[in-house]
Amino acid sequence: MNRYTAPVRDMKFALYDVIGADKLYAKLGIEHAQRDLLDAVMEEAAKFTQSVLAPLNGVGDEHGCVHDKDTGAVTTPPGFKEAYAQFVEGGWAGITAPEAMGGQDLPESFGAALKEMIDAANLSWGNYPLLSHGATEALKHHGEDWQKEVFLKKIIAGEWTGTMCLTEPHCGSDLGLLKTKAEPQADGTYQVSGTKIFITGGEHDFTDNIIHLVLARLPDAPAGVKGISLFIVPKVQVARDGTVGARNAVRCGSIEHKMGIHGSVTCVMNFDGAQGYLIGQPNKGLNAMFTMMNTARLAVGLQGLALIDRAFQNALDYSRDRLQGRSLSGAKNPDKPADPLIVHPDIRRMLLTCKALAEGGRMLALHAATLVDVLERSKDEAERKEADVLLGFLTPIVKGLLTEWGNECTYHALQCFGGHGYVREWGMEQLARDARITTIYEGTTGIQALDLLGRKTMQLQGAGLQQFLKMIQGFCTEHATDASMTEFVLPLAEIAKQWGELTMEVGKKAMANADEVGAASVDYLFYSGYVALAFWWAKAVAAAETGSHPAEFKTAKRETARFYFARILPRTQSHAAAMRSGSGNLLALDAALFDS
Repeated sequence: MNRYTAPVRDMKFALYDVIGADKLYAKLGIEHAQRDLLDAVMEEAAKFTQSVLAPLNGVGDEHGCVHDKDTGAVTTPPGFKEAYAQFVEGGWAGITAPEAMGGQDLPESFGAALKEMIDAANLSWGNYPLLSHGATEALKHHGEDWQKEVFLKKIIAGEWTGTMCLTEPHCGSDLGLLKTKAEPQADGTYQVSGTKIFITGGEHDFTDNIIHLVLARLPDAPAGVKGISLFIVPKVQVARDGTVGARNAVRCGSIEHKMGIHGSVTCVMNFDGAQGYLIGQPNKGLNAMFTMMNTARLAVGLQGLALIDRAFQNALDYSRDRLQGRSLSGAKNPDKPADPLIVHPDIRRMLLTCKALAEGGRMLALHAATLVDVLERSKDEAERKEADVLLGFLTPIVKGLLTEWGNECTYHALQCFGGHGYVREWGMEQLARDARITTIYEGTTGIQALDLLGRKTMQLQGAGLQQFLKMIQGFCTEHATDASMTEFVLPLAEIAKQWGELTMEVGKKAMANADEVGAASVDYLFYSGYVALAFWWAKAVAAAETGSHPAEFKTAKRETARFYFARILPRTQSHAAAMRSGSGNLLALDAALFDS
């Protein structure tokens, strides 16, 4: 009973009217990325996700993945393997990959819109190509030419899939503690031994071979993160000339039984002297790992966005149809025994929150993805450096907040259903369960917050923040005399000023006490995200008014923006108060007294 319709109109509005991606593509020389082609591809992606992937969402949740303890093989839910075959046949696997490697070389920002569709239709299924995309990026940027020829082309074609094997039982995000070893062999290969956990797509029945990218230590590696290298370890051995050999010494030992994303297999992978190849330089594995990780963080942010939108669509349908109670201001449906849920202010509060965060979050995420296009395609070194700094600043906001908002909005949407939301047949409780993992994997919200405030703001002296504030200032200056925009421009300019001042205030405290960064970081993350969305909502109103959109569309954008500025943006003030309260109230209680 849970449906999905790809929001193609709003995706096009965000990508072209608000962000101006089509102009950016022309500037970057992506000649084949013409609107008629892109629109056609987007419509086909909508058909595929709605008709093939969406119907399997509940199936994956009900059946889950099955692990054969004797062989280590994993069987995915009914229909998943066949959907992947259609995905590959349709050319979707390499949609943004380089043409020289067999891909279609479309922009990453355009691919981000397609990825949102995939994840909204079926988040569990979408995890398989997500990991392949991360492996693609690592090999594209760090692999040797022969590795690209032998491994990358197969992944881009969809014939093989990829994984990231980072986490171990004794270390989560603290990769300096990892113990997996890689012993060099006379033939230039390595024997990789160790156990990795939480490996998405570590074993499945989609393809004959799976290419694991594994973090491990060489025998003479220095301690900590400075001694980590990255290795290609295929499920089935592959020679340098591409010849496929015997089954490698890598096996799925077990799979996790999770709260959500049941159709996405999460494996314990055991490497027992498995043959592998070094990627990049010895002890420099973190460089390649962060290429995968940053790609994955943006992708997980899109997962949060996708779940917001699907939850909102279903809650909206239900709220329009379900008759329950009478409006406090008088019957709105006097010829029926009750009014629809959507007439009640609290239902509207929840629906508008979902709508505002979905459409605002879409602009935020797609803008970040355009920075990837600039970084990879611009011939102007200064432009690439600026894009890199701003992308680094926005990545933890996209990942951290779109996933947090995904949890908030799947909660709101389920609440609109009342008791029916708690019942499996409506599909809302699955969305809430699936959303929960997104704030955890690829770095928890706390890790994103520390990255934003500690590394991307304090260590880099606010370089990314200054760029974003400059964007806001430019917009406010451009619309300073536009009376129709005053209600948005004035509060936006004021909150942007406060953002800069608050950052300086926290920074000064941190110079005296390093714990202030950890104490303020999550509140700073939320504060930053709410200001960022205020900017995008103001831009959306301006773009809607100047474009040739129906009056209803313009009204919807303006009223949703008004709701956002009046009801959601004020959340910044509670976050600011929490930051200003300092670290003392968090650290004063002795650890031994927590249970007293």
